[in-house]
Amino acid sequence: MQMQTRVLLADDHALFREGLKSLLSAGEFDIVAEAANGQDAIKEARRLKPDVAIVDISMPGLNGVDAAREMLRASPRSKVILLTMHKDHAYLAEALRAGARGYILKSRGVTELLDALREVAHGGVYLSPGLSREVAETYLTGDKPAASPLSPREREVLQLIAEGKTTKEVAATLFISFKTVESHRQRIMSKLDIHETASLVRYAIRQGLIQP
Repeated sequence: MQMQTRVLLADDHALFREGLKSLLSAGEFDIVAEAANGQDAIKEARRLKPDVAIVDISMPGLNGVDAAREMLRASPRSKVILLTMHKDHAYLAEALRAGARGYILKSRGVTELLDALREVAHGGVYLSPGLSREVAETYLTGDKPAASPLSPREREVLQLIAEGKTTKEVAATLFISFKTVESHRQRIMSKLDIHETASLVRYAIRQGLIQP
C-alpha cells in the first residue's frame, strides 16, 4: 500500500484552507496540520515534519517566503510549495532562494495543485505554466540572483513595521526587547538607505512582504 503524503496547510483565510482540505483529504494525501500565519506554520513544521507544506505567500506577521525559509531550517526534509497571486520574477526568485520547490498561482485550478504536490513530493520542482523558466533554471544551475540585503530577522521586523505595528507590538510579536527592535530598525534603514516609515512601507510592498 502506498504511503500517504503528509501535508501542512498554511493560509490566513480559513475558508481557503477548508476548501483545500476538502479537495486534498482523499486517500493520497493526509492533512496533518493547518496554520493561519507564518509563525504557527514554523511551529507545526518543527513539531510534525510534514512531507510537503503548502504555504500562502501573503500572510500577516510573517510572509510565506520567510516562513518557508524557517520551516525548512526546522524540518530540512520537508518540501514547500508557495501559493501566490504574483507572476513577478522577483517573487519567484525570492521563493526559490528560500528553498521552495513549488510556486503555484492561485488563479490556477486544483488539478495543477495536485500535479505540483505529486511532483514536489517525489523530489521535483513545479512552477505554474507561464512563469519564467529562465529564473528557475538560472537559480537551480547555481547562478543565483542577488540576495536581499536584509537578514531574515530584519525582514520579519520590516514586515511588521510596514503592517503598522508599533515598536512595542513588534517586540511582543517576535519575543525580543524594545531596544532590539529599535536596533533592527536602525540597521534596516541604514542598509536600505531609507530613513522614513512611508518609504519603508513602499519597499516592503515591492519586495512582496505586504500587500498594497
